[in-house]
Amino acid sequence: MRRSLILVLLAGVLSGCGGAPVRGATVPLPWPDEGQAAVEVEGVGGLGVSGGAEPVPIASVTKVMTAYVILRRHPLRPGDDGPLIEVDRTAADESYSRLESTVPLREGRSVRLRRLLELMMVPSGNNVARLLARWDSGSEQRFAARMNDAARRLGMAASTYTGASGNEDTTVSTAPDQLKLARAAMRLPALREVVARTETSVPGDARRLPNTNTLLNRHGVIGIKTGSGTAAGGNLMWASRVRGRLVLGVILGQAAGTNPVAAKAAALEAGDRMSAAVERWLLDRPGA
Repeated sequence: MRRSLILVLLAGVLSGCGGAPVRGATVPLPWPDEGQAAVEVEGVGGLGVSGGAEPVPIASVTKVMTAYVILRRHPLRPGDDGPLIEVDRTAADESYSRLESTVPLREGRSVRLRRLLELMMVPSGNNVARLLARWDSGSEQRFAARMNDAARRLGMAASTYTGASGNEDTTVSTAPDQLKLARAAMRLPALREVVARTETSVPGDARRLPNTNTLLNRHGVIGIKTGSGTAAGGNLMWASRVRGRLVLGVILGQAAGTNPVAAKAAALEAGDRMSAAVERWLLDRPGA
C-alpha cells in the first residue's frame, strides 16, 4: 500500500510541470491559483506541483542559497558563532536605503558570522547578504558564480543567480528547483537554527528585529524564508515538522505586479493554507 502511494505521489511530481496543478489523489491540498508551488514530505515523496515551469524572480528567497553557500564553505558547529566579520562602508551606507530591506550596521563594527546569518535570514537584510558575499569571495560577482556552481551540483537546472540578496529580478528559479535547495539547506544544523528564530538584533542595538516568516510555530513550521518584490510577487520557502516527518514547500509568484507588502502577505496566506492541509493529512494518515 505504501509503495503504491509513493509511486502515485512521485508520478504527480514528475508530471506536474505544466500549467495546471497536479495533486496527489489522496492529498487534497489548496494549491495557489497563481504562480508556482511544490510540496514534499520526508519518507513519502512529492505531493505534487502547480504552475508553469518557466523560471521566475524569487526575491529574498535567494538568501537561502546565500546562506547555504556560506555555511558549506564556513561550517558552524553547535555552539560556534563563527569568525568576526568587519562591516565595510558599503554595508553601512546601504543601511539607510529606503528602497529595499536592510538592517542598521555601523562601519568598522565586527559581527560574528552566526549573527550576520540571522540578520540576513530573519529580518531579511539585503545589505548583510551582500556583505557576506564580499567577505567570502572578494566580490559579489564571484560569489554569484559560487551560487550557480552550487545550484548545478544540486541539479537546479532552471535556476540562475546574479546576486546574493535577491533584490535583482535577474535571479530566477522554479518551485521544483527551490525544493531541491530546501532539502539540502535543511540538512545544515546551523541554518535550521537560524531560520527557526522568531527575532534577532544587531549587536549593541536594543531593537528587536522580527522574522518576516510569520508562519513560524504554526502547523509545525520551523523555517525557512520569505521574499517579495513587484516583479517577483510574494514567495515563500517553508519547512515544517509533523509527526516526526520533515515537510518542505515552495510557493512563488503570489500577487505579482502589486506591491511587495501585499505580495508577501499573499504568499504567507497561501503557505498557511498549504502547511495546515499537509499537517491535517499527516495527522489523519494511519501509520504516518
